[in-house]
Amino acid sequence: MKDAAVFVSDVSFSYGSLSILSAVNLVAKSGEYIGIIGPNGGGKTTLLKLLMGFLLPDKGVILIEGKTVEKGRLAIGYVPQSHRFDREFPITVFELVLLGALNRLPFLGTIPTWIRNKAGALIQRLGLEPHRNKAFGSLSGGLAQRALLARALLSDPAILLLDEPTANIDPPSAALIFEILEEMRGKKTILLITHDIKTVLEKVDKVYCIEGAAHLFRPGEVCEHFAFGLYHTPLLGLPKNHFERKN
Repeated sequence: MKDAAVFVSDVSFSYGSLSILSAVNLVAKSGEYIGIIGPNGGGKTTLLKLLMGFLLPDKGVILIEGKTVEKGRLAIGYVPQSHRFDREFPITVFELVLLGALNRLPFLGTIPTWIRNKAGALIQRLGLEPHRNKAFGSLSGGLAQRALLARALLSDPAILLLDEPTANIDPPSAALIFEILEEMRGKKTILLITHDIKTVLEKVDKVYCIEGAAHLFRPGEVCEHFAFGLYHTPLLGLPKNHFERKN
């Protein structure tokens, strides 16, 4: 699709003999806010890794802004869960945020003043100024997640991928993260993995349930049972073109 920021067609992936994703189709138009739900082990995080080129599909096509993943992935900003980071690594909050601009640095690696200023502005916006020079590993889960979001935004990516950014963090941090995402609605393409059913129902434009395959729904079609991890039929048995046929 010409207007697709993310285009996934018939993609399958396996870890050895273990099939994780099979014939996945997903389209995110420029500026869309998409929720990604599904059971643990269903392939949600694997899908994000495929979009970023950390994994290669066994078959199928992935395009990022009409380009191959290798050429298009610089348009992506990524926010993982903070607990996946080595909290013992000696880096300050400000230094962590600056890592988001590595692809913008000149050959000699000197960080331009405008990048430092932008990093400072993001730190301020995300309520991290009192922690700017603290070790990243000393932050609470919520503050660490804010820092990772600032890092992802520093390069002003066209596409933002978030892997459960509000899981197991304090409510004020979760609220601030969703506030920032709402500010970017229509300006960036957002793919958000979440188990927060309220977010799915109230905020996103459409929903993909990833459970080996990809099932597309309107937010209003998402069953409340999903909040309890019950990814069941008949909802998952809807035809793949169910959403498109209703438009």
